[in-house]
Amino acid sequence: MYSTSDATWTADQDDDDATAAPGTGRGDHDDTGDTGTLGASAGDDMTDETTDSAEHAADGAGAGVVAPTATSTSTPRPKKKNGKRPGRATRPQGAAGTAPGGGPEDGGADQETRTGSATSGGSGASGTAARGTKRPSPRKNVPQQPVVLRADGLVKRYGQTLAVDDVDLEIRQGSIFGVVGPNGAGKTTTLSILTGLLRPDAGTVTVLDHDVWADPTAAKRTMGVLPDRLRLFDRLTGAQMLFYSATLRGLDGATARSRSADLAAAFGLGDALGRPVADYSVGMAKKIALAATLIHSPRVLVLDEPFESVDPVSATTITDILRRYTAGGGTVVLSSHSMELVQRTCDSVAIIVGGKVLAAGTMAQVRGRRSLEDTFVELAGGRPVTESLEWLHSFSG
Repeated sequence: MYSTSDATWTADQDDDDATAAPGTGRGDHDDTGDTGTLGASAGDDMTDETTDSAEHAADGAGAGVVAPTATSTSTPRPKKKNGKRPGRATRPQGAAGTAPGGGPEDGGADQETRTGSATSGGSGASGTAARGTKRPSPRKNVPQQPVVLRADGLVKRYGQTLAVDDVDLEIRQGSIFGVVGPNGAGKTTTLSILTGLLRPDAGTVTVLDHDVWADPTAAKRTMGVLPDRLRLFDRLTGAQMLFYSATLRGLDGATARSRSADLAAAFGLGDALGRPVADYSVGMAKKIALAATLIHSPRVLVLDEPFESVDPVSATTITDILRRYTAGGGTVVLSSHSMELVQRTCDSVAIIVGGKVLAAGTMAQVRGRRSLEDTFVELAGGRPVTESLEWLHSFSG
């Protein structure tokens, strides 16, 4: 894996007044972490039976609650004629300042003594009951990031084929938003409309409050675009192509050369910069195209199949670069056929089938307790029946 520590400018934005979004931590990419957001387990709340059993254990053990110390000023509990204490009221869960098994008639000092003993991890039934109690943690209000790319009612037809059917999308700052779907689902057409490369038959697209069609110059200035099947200037060397892309975006020569060196080191292209792009492999051509997309540090990246034909080491490097970019306030929209890679990389996702968005939201909301691939296959129509291919078992020759 190549180091990405030098390319710190990728987190910078073109606009001086842009504010960096706080790091998201990408906790949703962990396959085991998403299920925690789907609801607490049934065992989280202590039932009355649990409380009753704890109290019976306390009475049976003979210890009960800790007796008042010499310094305690509380009055002792009254005894029944049979020598047993009166029944204690069940403590509501989450009540502050009371130990399990403590009744409302307890005195202040006696209550404090029992609370300290129960929560200090001491032995006996009182300590067991305290450990069985879970206090609800306060819920933190996390403000949502602003929407930087919005699509409303996008429609695109090719003759009788409806490639994009009333697509609505909201993509927020600091997120890596994945667009997945089967072949011919309309992913590339949708991304081409979002970037202003293709005019829709209906609908609007705004990028950072700039309408892509009413104000295309301002909208496209904030974006970096990697289209599918991008035609490169393959007679240029890698260094010349990066320099050309940088100066085309208004960077001076010194900055263009400095950033080209950073990107070449990050993507492992240092030895290939002096060779014509026509001599590059498919994966190397993809990496030089992605480097040219990043060199002007746009605020929004739209990448169509950025991981296609890229080796696993380079894919990991690209993922690290994108995460650092979004941690600095950038936003990424990408499409891919690799469900596992999208699940691991993206924090939000939209599933498009037949030109329609069938599911969209955070990764945890869309996939639920299943993998993204299982959810995708179900929404896309399930697994095809292959009984008619029994003839494959009768080998020729």
